[in-house]
Amino acid sequence: MPLPNVRETFMVEDRKMKIEVAYALPDEQVIIPLQVELGITIEQAITLSRIQEKYPEIDLSVNKIGVFGKICKVDTALKEQDRIEIYRKLIADPKESRRKRAEKKEITKES
Repeated sequence: MPLPNVRETFMVEDRKMKIEVAYALPDEQVIIPLQVELGITIEQAITLSRIQEKYPEIDLSVNKIGVFGKICKVDTALKEQDRIEIYRKLIADPKESRRKRAEKKEITKES
């Protein structure tokens, strides 16, 4: 039986890359490591991760998606070691929250 061509073996492995899909809730964080084909898009990777089966509230038409904190479109091609982050909708507007805290601080100061 002939031995496998070593060059072909490395070429097949070179077509794969490691990435992660991350999703965080207030009390839980999930990071799913994947080994995927080169050129895969964010949307394809999320589908492969099957994260939406565990978290059906994830809607790619609503949730913002990013790679290492930078917002991206779902058709963005991934690179080796990329981490896809699925963002939840904010419960409160950060500017409004700061304003309310500042007002509360002023009231406390005046008392």
